[in-house]
Amino acid sequence: MALHRLKSLTVGVPDVARTADYYVDFGLEQLAPGRFATVEGGEQFVLRPARIRRLLGMTIAVDDIDDLGRIAANLRRLDVPVQQDGVSLRATEPVADIAVEAVVEPRPARTSVPATPYNGPGRLDRAGTRAPVLSRTGPVRPLALGHVVIGTVDQEATQRFFTDGIGFKVSDVVPGQAAFLRCSTDHHNLLVQQAPINFLHHTSWQVPDVDDVGRGAMSMLAEHPERHVWGLGRHHIGSNFFWYLKDPAGNFSEYYADMDAIVDDQLWTPRSFEGLQALYAWGPPVPPSFLNPDDLAAYMTGAHAEGS
Repeated sequence: MALHRLKSLTVGVPDVARTADYYVDFGLEQLAPGRFATVEGGEQFVLRPARIRRLLGMTIAVDDIDDLGRIAANLRRLDVPVQQDGVSLRATEPVADIAVEAVVEPRPARTSVPATPYNGPGRLDRAGTRAPVLSRTGPVRPLALGHVVIGTVDQEATQRFFTDGIGFKVSDVVPGQAAFLRCSTDHHNLLVQQAPINFLHHTSWQVPDVDDVGRGAMSMLAEHPERHVWGLGRHHIGSNFFWYLKDPAGNFSEYYADMDAIVDDQLWTPRSFEGLQALYAWGPPVPPSFLNPDDLAAYMTGAHAEGS
């Protein structure tokens, strides 16, 4: 695959300072006001002032200049204007108005995190000692940005921009509703779903294992129980453990671990899923506010007040 990672996101929110405090608590490193880094991914998240919360931009990393040329040619076939200079390319997804940049960048070297030993029937990986997670006392720090989920008023057109134009691969689909797309070996880096308005649903951040999914969420909720949205559970599509929280602007953020990896496109067959089967294999019931965030109706009528 010429594309190799989701490099960064730029998100608009009404109150940058208040939202930035949330992501510091979440475990991102604030490099400058509103600019954040992960442990392995470098700077991957930028907050900017906006009247309503929305995804303003994303950056995709590619292998070489030839990849940029192919993307430019594909986008022009879709009648999408392209700006290209040197080792970068810029275009705007026309439905949801998302600025997308592709940049030439070496593939990152990921640090191998030791597997947590688990005991099981007939398998004692942790004999004679307590679980090592009990000695984890430091804050949870996301390793890398994993994926972003957006709602769009024309799911097919937005999907076409990212697949036929940018070069994302389809991993799985919910027919007529959503497509799980990848630009790396992760099962998905972008989920495009049909929605009554264009909006940002959630960003997702990788941690080493399910214990850090739980530890991160519990730390976030200790003094702010209102942040809880949904979790702990395991998704069906993608297979990852999850826990969702909500930032002050209304965007959801997810800690995740153990996602499916697609290392050979020829060995993966996309499947179609229906209804709640797509959402989770186990976990608490899906809250209505996860499927339809509480502020969408106000955004649709124009009644949402700036900064609320």
